[in-house]
Amino acid sequence: MATTIVFGLKACDTCRKAQRALSGAGHDVLLQDVRADPVPRATLAGWLAQFGPDLVNRKSTTWRGLSDDDRARDPIDLLAAHPALMKRPVIVADGAAHLGWSAPVQAALRV
Repeated sequence: MATTIVFGLKACDTCRKAQRALSGAGHDVLLQDVRADPVPRATLAGWLAQFGPDLVNRKSTTWRGLSDDDRARDPIDLLAAHPALMKRPVIVADGAAHLGWSAPVQAALRV
């Protein structure tokens, strides 16, 4: 089985929960902390095309701390400048990307 990559933050409870569950289900899991190892702009653009505005977590404290001018910026620029704005986790397994840790994502990943 190929490595399953969990893109998120090492301090994020949901990311750690996903990582543990995936490992327990037999996935070879790698956590990529998006602060320490930023996601390439081309990858962010692909995720934005796939997930749309849901990729930006508008409920986060980071979002609430932004000015209206910052909020109006291009989402790719925002995510590059503020990695914690990304909804977490983004899980890439078997060439497919999944957003969040909802029941449908868990079912798709057979967890």
